[in-house]
Amino acid sequence: MATVGFIYPDHAAEDDYPLAERLLGDGTRLPVEHIYGTDLHAVAELLDLGSPERLAEGASLLAKHDPTAVVWACTSGSFVYGWDGAADQVAQLSEAAGGLPASSTSFAFVRAATALGLRRVAVAASYPDDVAKLFVEFLDRGGIEVVSMSAADIDTAAEVGELPPEEVVELVVSRDHPDAEALLVPDTAMRTLALVETIETRLGKPVLTANQVTVWEGLRLAGAARAVDGLGTLFRTKDEGR
Repeated sequence: MATVGFIYPDHAAEDDYPLAERLLGDGTRLPVEHIYGTDLHAVAELLDLGSPERLAEGASLLAKHDPTAVVWACTSGSFVYGWDGAADQVAQLSEAAGGLPASSTSFAFVRAATALGLRRVAVAASYPDDVAKLFVEFLDRGGIEVVSMSAADIDTAAEVGELPPEEVVELVVSRDHPDAEALLVPDTAMRTLALVETIETRLGKPVLTANQVTVWEGLRLAGAARAVDGLGTLFRTKDEGR
């Protein structure tokens, strides 16, 4: 079975990955290894967090799992580099991982939205406004129009990881927009995997969350994508481009 390795910054919502592994239930392995830096949602700190040296360290830690593909499981630590910089980041990660297919959560959002045929979305960001705007710019470069963006102005990933489920649901649902075809939730520090189905039912539209799209992207890279219940519309949709 496929093994997809994830490089995760610090600690917050990494338990979403073993949950996804259990929901897949087919022997696919989703090991997580951690790299460490300041978990502040600020541009300088995020650029340091996603640096080639840190990601090379993560790739080295994942090597013992013999992964089929590797993914940088961090949205802000990838889109903060801009589209071209994030592409370079992924290329360098692939090289550090011995040429394995590689990606990041930011590209996962664009590819997942494209797979669902989405062009107009709302964004429910946990970040401060200046960081959240960089995600909007990244999506625009990927051909995804953001009709509404809300920033919760939470300073650190640790704070996001401590949000109780009911607060996560309300934070996300309250930031929908009637013109949006879907709602995007860009923070791998937020526990969302167990809540995606609930939020989609409340909104009546697809919801893409950071850890959800990161797992989906890793499976796509590994050639192991398949339909599975419990992980939202994205995992129930056949993507011919996978």
